[in-house]
Amino acid sequence: MSQDGWRKSSRSDGAANSDCVEARTVGTGFQVRDSKLGDDSPIFDLKTADFTALLQRADR
Repeated sequence: MSQDGWRKSSRSDGAANSDCVEARTVGTGFQVRDSKLGDDSPIFDLKTADFTALLQRADR
């Protein structure tokens, strides 16, 4: 887990281009941001169902 609870996919570790989406849990949902922008990235708040749908769609 990275600072402030941000996590990124284990698939991006060690890759030449390891920039990806990071996520963390907050309250009853999740927040996502662009890892290459770090603290300057906009943060999107998602409900659990929306985050789950995002993960399912990304897996295709």
